[in-house]
Amino acid sequence: MAQILVRDLEEEFVKKLKKRASRNGRSLQAEAKLILIETVNVEQWDADTALKKLDAFKKRFRGRKFVNSADLVREDRER
Repeated sequence: MAQILVRDLEEEFVKKLKKRASRNGRSLQAEAKLILIETVNVEQWDADTALKKLDAFKKRFRGRKFVNSADLVREDRER
C-alpha cells in the first residue's frame, strides 16, 4: 500500500485530531486515514448515489416524530 506524509500541520489541529481519534476509539493514524477515505468517497458520489443515500436515510426515520426544539424553548421561557 502507498503511504503519504503530511508536513507542517498546526499543533492545535493535531491536538483536535488526536482528541477526535480518542473519542472514536482509534489511533491518530487510523482516524486520519478514515477521514481521507470518507472524504474522497463522498466526493465521488454522483446525483443518483446521493439520492439513494437520502432515500435510505428517510426510510430509516420514517414514522418518527421529531419535536421542534424552538417550541420547547418557548414553553420553557413561558414557565
